[in-house]
Amino acid sequence: MSTNLLSIANMLSFLRLGLVPVLVWLAVSGAGVLFLWVLGISLISDALDGYLARKFNQTSEFGAKLDSWGDALTYAVMILALYILWPDIFSDQSIFLLMATLSFLVPLVVAAVKFGDYPSYHTLGAKIAALLIAPAYYLLIILDADIWFRLVILFHLLVAIEGIFITYFLRHTKTNISSAWALIKEQRNHSKSD
Repeated sequence: MSTNLLSIANMLSFLRLGLVPVLVWLAVSGAGVLFLWVLGISLISDALDGYLARKFNQTSEFGAKLDSWGDALTYAVMILALYILWPDIFSDQSIFLLMATLSFLVPLVVAAVKFGDYPSYHTLGAKIAALLIAPAYYLLIILDADIWFRLVILFHLLVAIEGIFITYFLRHTKTNISSAWALIKEQRNHSKSD
């Protein structure tokens, strides 16, 4: 595991964090098309950072947390942009946007209470959910196709439940857990060896 602060993966996460104020400014300025282009760059960097970290053996606790903060702030800006740029869509999807917000906040609060730390589990479910949200968001805005968006938000809720489950069963904070099932198997094997 690398601790290189300036690894390729961390630089992509820093880029994503740096794009957050740009995205806010574009939303507030009413530049919807440009917002979508810059958001696309941000989301592509998100898809690449974890892959490159693993490919070049540059994974780290810091990188996992940096990636999680980039995700959280980018998703928050996506909701903010709906509110500012596409208020009708925001209104139509308000229940699902509330569910999306809670799917982030509740696992965060549970982990903060138990560990005093930000959860960065990066489960397989969370990775799939992250890949699905981008096309769902664009289809919602460009084609007014809300079924896919709603299904992806429901999937995010399942990922959140898994995150809460993981927090409950962890003995100490940990990043990069493939799934709740993998954690249970790991803990069983550890108990058998004790």
